[in-house]
Amino acid sequence: MSTENLPQSPGQPSRKPRVAVVFGGRSSEHGISVVTAGAVLRAIDRTKYDVLPIGITQDGRWALTADEPDRMAIVDRKAPNVDQLAESNEGGVVLSVDPANREVVYSEPGSVPKALGEVDVVFPVLHGPYGEDGTLQGLLELSGVPYVGAGVLASAVGQDKEYMKRVFTSFGLKVGPYVVIRPREWERDESAARKKIVDFAGEHGWPLFVKPARAGSSFGITKVDELGGLDEAIAEAQRHDPKIIVEAALRGREIECGVLEFEDGPRASVPAEIPPVQAHAFYDFEAKYIDSADGIVPAPLTEEQTAEVRRLAVEAFDAASCEGLVRADFFLTEDGEFVINEINTMPGFTPISMYPRMWQETGVGYPELVDRLVQAALRRSTGLR
Repeated sequence: MSTENLPQSPGQPSRKPRVAVVFGGRSSEHGISVVTAGAVLRAIDRTKYDVLPIGITQDGRWALTADEPDRMAIVDRKAPNVDQLAESNEGGVVLSVDPANREVVYSEPGSVPKALGEVDVVFPVLHGPYGEDGTLQGLLELSGVPYVGAGVLASAVGQDKEYMKRVFTSFGLKVGPYVVIRPREWERDESAARKKIVDFAGEHGWPLFVKPARAGSSFGITKVDELGGLDEAIAEAQRHDPKIIVEAALRGREIECGVLEFEDGPRASVPAEIPPVQAHAFYDFEAKYIDSADGIVPAPLTEEQTAEVRRLAVEAFDAASCEGLVRADFFLTEDGEFVINEINTMPGFTPISMYPRMWQETGVGYPELVDRLVQAALRRSTGLR
């Protein structure tokens, strides 16, 4: 492939900040990440920022991709992938790990590497392992490049449902009953591990939700109504992560709240409610992204309940040492108590996703939301914080 038309840094001191939008990745959420990136690329202010789209293929190659947001959408119930967008099937993008050098280099076999100029901030819109879990954030810390969203620790905590709950509990936030089966437990004694879950069901009742401990977008989650469905649910969860978490069903309403970092600190959006999805057993991947099950924004709560869930969302943001953005998911139980289920440090971020919709209702439109996140990243330096 010719490199004559590859994007170049303007090189003048007054040049626009350069934003690398990094998306795709090796997780099962690859396609949703591509869709999210398309929305960000469409919304980012090109008069204010220079933009460099970089896709990570499902086998981990960093590829220079077409800046064509319209190709990054779900079509015929199928999500796009980076290979469809890559400028070359062989060329790769490399980010320097020298903090004094933020230059991005493009290379192809048999060709001289081509410098693409410096990057001022990375907007990572990856979901799941190898992107949202602190691994990419660690690379960017080594590279000395500011980036949008949570740092290494908060990203790792936000990805692991067990340790997320442990952090919340230590800060006084209420979580629902759960039990964890680690890979070694399963490998050492499957019967004992299975009995641990059965005993948990005996204490808390059916149904149970069997989940991969470190996955998102509801991939690998099964609602299990009786003992007979347990083994299949465990196998499905382990297909995404060898560590699984089993949660008791909580009776109540599903309430979500967005948190966004402003100049004076984090603020919470108006909350939303996810009503029961009639065509699905629960709010799963297809309900979220394929059938676009609708949430209610703002949630029909009392003023006191709205104030409380917004307060708790900011508390969860601070408890996990988050930055940039978070979507906090709660259950409002039948006795009127908010129980936190999880946070997402890079939530679904298309214009129809719940996080942007909540902020739209709060008064921050999608383009402004993207801009605020980039500006928050530019204000921060990398390193321990």
